[in-house]
Amino acid sequence: MNDSDGAAYSSAAHDSTVGIQAGVVHNSNVYFVHPDASPQEKYRVGVRLLEDGVPSRALEVITDAIAHGYHNAEVRFYWVLAMLSARTHHDLSTEEIQQLHRASGLVRSYPEGEWKEALRVAFDLLSALGSIGGATGPVLKQLQDLPSRQHDAILRHLDLMLTGGMKDDLWTETLGNAEMERLGNDRAKRVWAYFEPSPIGARAALPRLNTAAAAAAQAALPPRVALFVVSSVALGYLAWTAHPALAVIESLVALGAGRAAARCGIQWWGRQPRPDHTAGSDAPQPHSPTPPEGGFTNSVRNRFDHYFRVRTPHGFTPDAWLAHTAEARSDLAAEIADLYREKRIAVDRVNWLIRYLAEETRNRHNNGTLFDRHPKDQTPIRTKVLTVAALAVCGATVLAGLGTAVRGAVQPRPVWALLAFLGVAWSGHAATQLWLKVRRERHRLALEAREYQEELAARQKAHQRWKALLDETRPSELEMETWLACDKTSFIDEALRHHRLTWRDLITHTILVAPARPYKRARVQGGPWRYSHYIIRLFLFTRDGIREVSSELKFSDSTRRNEQRSNYRFDALSSVQVTENADAGYDLELVLTNGPARKIRVKDADAHQLAPDENAREISEISLSTAGFTHTFRLLEGIAADGKGWLERHNPHHVTPFQIVD
Repeated sequence: MNDSDGAAYSSAAHDSTVGIQAGVVHNSNVYFVHPDASPQEKYRVGVRLLEDGVPSRALEVITDAIAHGYHNAEVRFYWVLAMLSARTHHDLSTEEIQQLHRASGLVRSYPEGEWKEALRVAFDLLSALGSIGGATGPVLKQLQDLPSRQHDAILRHLDLMLTGGMKDDLWTETLGNAEMERLGNDRAKRVWAYFEPSPIGARAALPRLNTAAAAAAQAALPPRVALFVVSSVALGYLAWTAHPALAVIESLVALGAGRAAARCGIQWWGRQPRPDHTAGSDAPQPHSPTPPEGGFTNSVRNRFDHYFRVRTPHGFTPDAWLAHTAEARSDLAAEIADLYREKRIAVDRVNWLIRYLAEETRNRHNNGTLFDRHPKDQTPIRTKVLTVAALAVCGATVLAGLGTAVRGAVQPRPVWALLAFLGVAWSGHAATQLWLKVRRERHRLALEAREYQEELAARQKAHQRWKALLDETRPSELEMETWLACDKTSFIDEALRHHRLTWRDLITHTILVAPARPYKRARVQGGPWRYSHYIIRLFLFTRDGIREVSSELKFSDSTRRNEQRSNYRFDALSSVQVTENADAGYDLELVLTNGPARKIRVKDADAHQLAPDENAREISEISLSTAGFTHTFRLLEGIAADGKGWLERHNPHHVTPFQIVD
């Protein structure tokens, strides 16, 4: 069940300034390459990076694996894909083209197999760029004959390389695959888990230690016990000297009754009564003083209000339930705010516990124990009767002992007997009160320690359940990248149909994905930021000029809204600028000759949300590359500089054929 508290799907003006959004960094080592890793391990990480949409980093890792001796047709195939992914022919430098030429000469040295054939097809597609008519037919047939793994990888990563008629011939298949996978793997039911933060561990309030009161009672107890013993011995001695036999009987009865009263009295009075959390009670509650409003505490209270509203028992409206549980909810909010009041702990990481406590409160209401969090210890009637009877017998026996001590005596013996009796009565009562106070505190601590362990264990189970649900539901990087690629394909197809264009009509195209506020964002360590809401901006370059189409994408269900279109000539784009701000992010600014400058937020800042072993510059470059910024900026910058001269140089029919080394 998705209980995320994401903001409603709404639009924000493209140029509006909104505070930097928080994000989630999942603790994962899928992209981590240990310095002592084997070439095979480096290669596997490189392939994962490529499949997850990080080709620039994938190329570095796979190249390193090749440099350390891991080299075969499969490795070289993925090296070529990493080199060409998300790039056009014009993006390749002279050195990179030379590297590809050298790599094409290695194909014949590999043993025959599916990887060698896939590598050969990749190079054949490069050599067919700029070809017209039926010249591309044979290589497309070879592509279709490849196994699905190699075939799909080529279509995906050479998407920008393949243009014109070749792309037209492949587009129906590409679009069909995208429509089939766009909502696959329960996308709508699983995307939310990707943006959920890792839940912080379970905690519970420790028992309160009343050390001052207990220490005072413990210190005052020995003198009173000593006085009681001395007074009892004195009274017993005076009774024994007056009537030995009767004094012995009275002493034995008093000791027996006192022992019985002590044993039964502990069970009755030796347990600390604790106030219940009763609605409307004015009794002081045991939690610490209410923290001031604002910040983390206020966020915790708001979340408690939210979850109590959505977890309302039968027979209550949300407002009535909030009123009914106002005091209990306030106690819980104060407890959680106090337990997790630490630097850099976002309230989202505590949502699971707040949700669990809201559910537990509802369940306790249904069970009739809502305002009885501390069940009272019921003392049996038999124990109470025995306690009263024993105290009565003990008191009567002490009085009888006083009578025995003063019977037939002369002054000053009665005076000493009376003083001894008063000492026994006062010190016995005082010592008993102090002793019971110490016992009650020990009993309370033991009871609260047991309740603490039970509460902590219950919360730990709730934490494990929520974490297991997230781990089971959270999409992989490959799934997230595949869904986004399918969204792009669908968006491009819709734009082509709207403008009645085919791939033969295009010189090239580029697509830029940027965050659309409000959003949630998350990434794995070493990976690019992914967002719950995007602005997808497509640039279609034709001989007549540039067609720009943008739309907001709700990533969870692939729905789009607020589509905008604009057209302008090549010479209307006068300049392209990039503004980088460590505290704000990247902005791309387009300056047109016939209109105001347009600022496009490409990426928000992320320097404050890096893992200790991550490099800020590297993560930024990965996110920008994945967003399509690098390719888009290069194209727009070239057009702004050259105007219509750019058109002639980038005509797909004028591409210099790639020569495969024999």
